[in-house]
Order: sequence, then structure tokens, then C-alpha cells
Amino acid sequence: MRDPYEVLGVDRSATQDEIKGAFRRLAGQHHPDKNPGDSGADDRFKELNASYQILSDPQKRAAFDRFGAAGVGQAGPMGNPFAGGVPFDVGDLNLDGLFGDLLGALGIKVGDRGTLQKDLKITFEEAAFGCTKDVTYDRIEPCVDCAGAGAAPGSKMERCTACNGRGRVRFQQGVLPIAIERPCSRCRGTGRVVTVPCAPCRGAGLVAKPRTIEVTIPPGIENGAQRLVERGGNVARPDRPAGDLELTIRVAPHPFFRREGDDIVCALPVSFPTAALGGELEIPTLEGKGKLRIPPGTQPGSVLRVKGKGVPRRVRGGRGDQLVEIALEVPTELTDRQRELVSELGKALGEDVQPQQATFLEKLRALFG
Repeated sequence: MRDPYEVLGVDRSATQDEIKGAFRRLAGQHHPDKNPGDSGADDRFKELNASYQILSDPQKRAAFDRFGAAGVGQAGPMGNPFAGGVPFDVGDLNLDGLFGDLLGALGIKVGDRGTLQKDLKITFEEAAFGCTKDVTYDRIEPCVDCAGAGAAPGSKMERCTACNGRGRVRFQQGVLPIAIERPCSRCRGTGRVVTVPCAPCRGAGLVAKPRTIEVTIPPGIENGAQRLVERGGNVARPDRPAGDLELTIRVAPHPFFRREGDDIVCALPVSFPTAALGGELEIPTLEGKGKLRIPPGTQPGSVLRVKGKGVPRRVRGGRGDQLVEIALEVPTELTDRQRELVSELGKALGEDVQPQQATFLEKLRALFG
């Protein structure tokens, strides 16, 4: 049994943080998954793990400092790196073997479930009435050439040395000396490893491919809503099902309309004669052109309602309304004749004021006494 301080390369006065940091660094260098084909990597890693178990436990460390190897028992820690002592979860090293490195090149992290997120842009009208859209995107799929195995066609696979062909490895987690099994990260739980990697996928068993799917958008969907396409995401590992595709709906702004719940709102410029005398004007609607009757004496800022011309309701059925905000249109350039007529109209109206102006004058008098 070698001196655990020598194995980890730390002083006898090293703190727990220094010991843990040294173990992380050395374990990352000598982990079997990082050294394929190196038969001694497994022994070195076990020795590192056994040394860490001694030095990370204050009682075992004190016993070793006082009595040496006899204080901790040579057969226990060195014979079986998972027996007794303070366990170290190799998952803390963020290692997933060579397979994890290959997935990282495809943009998939360890623990990734394959969920993809994508924005789907639609028009205002498509959001109102619903539509069917073709969505094209890139996703990770099993390699066709090797059927997801990662091995070149016709090549043989060898027994995994990290798990001895079992497909599972044992480790300890928590404070109890209980060994837990998990799938071997090097062979992905198969017990066999690739000797000649498949060229298209470089041994990962996965490749990025463009995919086109048809997505149905229901009527009345709102901006920012999400649609879930089950199993439409990445295949994070060849032995696992595909993740989901999360589509976030992005509704483009409309040049005339804005949405308020199930109603749509638009502004309508109206001339003074039409507002004063009433009339019928052409207005835009979601279906095209429409007609709107302007009552006599319509005031600026008034809101006229057109029933059933809004967005289809998703719960109650039917449709919302179209709200038309009246904006009084004042001419900026007048001919001499027009100026004369406006002046005559002003004289004919006299001091009489309209209801809105009267309300304003009353508030003004109340403010200044």
C-alpha cells in the first residue's frame, strides 16, 4: 500500500479542500474512460479512489497518520475501492467517457434529455384563424450507417474494460457504505466498446440531420404560447428515445390591428364633416374590407364596436369583437376658399361648445377657481 499523501501528491498538512481538489484533478487524468486501451488506468484510478477515501475521512486519516497502513487495514481500502471509508461519487467529476466527449461535439451535454426549443413565427391572421406550418430544423438522430451502434459496418466490438463486460459499474453515494450500480458510461451499458468507429458519426452513433414536420396551430393562439411536439427533439443517446420539441409562438405585429384578449383594436381617421353629420366608411377587418356606420356627432376617441369580427374564442366558442377607435382628422393645408368656409362655420357655431369641450371647461374652472 502506497502512502495516500504520495498518491494524491499533497502534504500531510493539506486541507480537505486541497485533498479533494487534488483527487478531482488526478481522477480526471487517470479515469479509465479517458484512457481507452490503457490497461493500467483502472488500477491507478482505484488507487487514487482508495487514497481519497482514507484522507477524506478525519478518523481514517488520523488512524493512518498514527499507525500507517495498519491503522486503516490494507485489505479494505486498497483491495476494494468501494468498501468502507468516505465514498466519492465519480459523477462529481462530470465525466461521461469518450461518449460524452462525442456528444459534446454535437451540442449535447451530460444528462441532456434531448429537449429542443425553437421559435415559430406566424402572422397576425394565422394566429387568429389557425394554420398548419411546416417547421424545418436540425436535430440529433441515430446514425443510419451504423444503426446507432457507433461501430463501422463489418467491424467487431470488444469487451469493455471499465465494467468487465457487465455494462454496469458500482459506486458509492452518500454517507452509507452502500454500493450502487449505474450503467457504464464508457460502453453505454452494453458491455462492449467500439474498436473501429463509424466514419459519419465518429463513433457516437448519432448525427445531426435536418428534419421537417407539420405543426397545427389552433385558432386564437396568443403570442408567447407554446406547442409541444412529443419525441420531436434530439436523441441524446442511441439507447434512449428522442426528447420533445418545444415551439414558442411568435406572432408578427399587424400594420392596423392590435389584440386585446379576444378583441382586436384598430384606429380609424374620420373627417370633421363625417363625425358631425354621420356616414358610412370602409374599414379593414381580418377577413378583408368591411363597412362601419358613423353616428352623427361622433366624438374623437369614441370606440365603436363591430360584433363578431375579432379573434375566435378558444374556450367559450364564437368570436370576439372589433373595436374601432375614432381619430378626428384635421386638415393641415387649406385653400383660401376652404379657410373662408371654416371661418364662417366657426362664426355660425358661436360660443356653443360640444359635450367634451364643456366638460373640459368645467374642470378648468374648478381647478383655477
